[in-house]
Amino acid sequence: MGKYIELTKENFDSTTKNGVALVDFWAPWCGPCRMLAPVIDELAEEYEGKVAICKVNTDEQDELSAKYGIRSIPSIIFMKNGEVVDQITGAVSKQVLKDKIDSIS
Repeated sequence: MGKYIELTKENFDSTTKNGVALVDFWAPWCGPCRMLAPVIDELAEEYEGKVAICKVNTDEQDELSAKYGIRSIPSIIFMKNGEVVDQITGAVSKQVLKDKIDSIS
């Protein structure tokens, strides 16, 4: 069973440097983030071994939020080989996320 990867400043670069990664910037108090959480879990299972599905708790990892210019949450960045290639802000459908992942994979 797939599970998302919880990112911190210590493991962010090593996790996202190779291949495709979806990184969800979220916080426990954020309603739209909680709505998106089951979708992230499903994507982690569906893309296990192919795409790194990751989450960053913005309350605990404010340096990462600042580094990637996260101003509102949920914000999802799409990375390929360590470079940001796209970004979505706000809660979106699973299909939107899948389409974006598939377009950069």
